[in-house]
Amino acid sequence: MNRLTTSWGTFPLTRFPADPRDPLRAWDAADEYLLNHLAESGTGLSGAVAVVGDRWGALVTALAAARTAAGAGQLTQISDSYLGRSATAANLARSGAAPDAVTLLTTQDPPPERVDVLLVRVPKSLALLEDQLHRLAPAVHEDTVIVGTGMVKEIHTSTLELFERILGPTRTSLAVKKARLIHTTPGAAAERRAAGANPWPLRYALPGDAPAGLAGRTVVNQAGVFCADRLDIGTRFFLKHLPAGIGRARVADLGCGNGVVGLAVALAEPEAELLFTDESYQAVASAEENFRTHAGDGRKAEFTVGDGLADVAPESVDLVLNNPPFHSHQATTDHTARRMFADARRALRPGGELWVVGNRHLGYHVTLRRIFGNSELVASDPKFVVLKAVKTAGKRTGKRTGEPDGAR
Repeated sequence: MNRLTTSWGTFPLTRFPADPRDPLRAWDAADEYLLNHLAESGTGLSGAVAVVGDRWGALVTALAAARTAAGAGQLTQISDSYLGRSATAANLARSGAAPDAVTLLTTQDPPPERVDVLLVRVPKSLALLEDQLHRLAPAVHEDTVIVGTGMVKEIHTSTLELFERILGPTRTSLAVKKARLIHTTPGAAAERRAAGANPWPLRYALPGDAPAGLAGRTVVNQAGVFCADRLDIGTRFFLKHLPAGIGRARVADLGCGNGVVGLAVALAEPEAELLFTDESYQAVASAEENFRTHAGDGRKAEFTVGDGLADVAPESVDLVLNNPPFHSHQATTDHTARRMFADARRALRPGGELWVVGNRHLGYHVTLRRIFGNSELVASDPKFVVLKAVKTAGKRTGKRTGEPDGAR
């Protein structure tokens, strides 16, 4: 287990779910830079502090220890990630923090009414940053200290323009270990209101040639959801090759995003029972609104923010549809896909099927054969493949991390 050393102590930190074989740490140089700045300046040790985008809880875990020693008040984390919030809770417990040391909010929860110190870990999604700055602007006052952090490659001119337009004059620090700090001086309340209305969530009409009964339908995307302003080409290809004639099957849209894949199944298969699941609160909120709008309030469906299908009963699903991500923040990895595939096999009934779309170069057919013992090519074009794997009785289920028994 990796340990983060700060001026306030050393903290054992993991991502979630904890996996001793995962080489990725639960913090990076940007987190260290911000924590060092806070320790040197004494910022964040008093007043109401809100931390946005703390990826695995490194920031609030260290701050909770410092603030407990100082007898400080409210400390709030705001996150769109179920995995990130779960990691935060585990890291806080491991550090010995009191259960009420940090208030854990999602991006769908009302933000704090007052913020004296606002700390922002710049997210990968510029849209999510814009949405969160707009949502928090009313809580900011002229004495609020605002500090952002990110790796140099994550901080662009457009990033700084958002801070400046929504909150006030902004500058950056020198780079340390390829990380920077962002310092913003809040403008007056009237100046912040002049930034205009929050453009999120975004609504747009799907193109007239969208497949699977979706042509022309208006969908909603909360900020931060993948491909928020259009139908991405991978999903479009998947929609052309979805299984048909599934009847009363229980279907899981795993990593659902805005839910258009599951929605397409619901429109084509009126007897199917749908489960939409994603680790993003923004994504599941989008999927639910789109489903209710186009499939009707009386249609049976479940909407779950969670760790894939980990909380779904074994052998309770007939069909899993999946367009897995291959990035974890800035890291390119197939770790998430492997875990999703293993989850799918655990959740599927014997004879149940996992259908996957992915870029050709990712080699998902190899991973599927390791986990399921089989993989079939359903469709392909120069960029994408649609693959099918069937749960058979003879293949042993892989481990929870997505790495099958005996693979190493």
